[in-house]
Amino acid sequence: MITLPKSEYEKILGEAQLRAPDEACGLIGGRVLDDGKEVVKAYILTNIDHSPEHFSLDPKEQLQAVKDMRAQGLVPLGNWHSHPATPSRPSEEDKRLAYDSKASYLILSLQDSSTPVLHSFHIEGTDSTREELRII
Repeated sequence: MITLPKSEYEKILGEAQLRAPDEACGLIGGRVLDDGKEVVKAYILTNIDHSPEHFSLDPKEQLQAVKDMRAQGLVPLGNWHSHPATPSRPSEEDKRLAYDSKASYLILSLQDSSTPVLHSFHIEGTDSTREELRII
């Protein structure tokens, strides 16, 4: 299970809505617990591809976010990105680029603008499994 503070969810949602129709993206940092992962902070990073269909994290911003996590005693838990016009599930490209099988991949769909949908996934190879996600 993954817990995500409502304030961090709202930060992700706001950035995704602001960047649409391009994908928005970032990292998540927090703690690994006995019963799952606790997201403490969502990091907003630039999608250097500026594309509605894929994203690439800005390497300098990524390094800065990881440094910030370490300074706060947090660990990288994974990343998040938006799907402005498609469902909240990993695309074939998302699966192909998911190199860390320990990471959680949060995907926020804005397909129905009145009802955004956020899910978290564990991706290993071509297999993806939805993880339990609680916004608290």
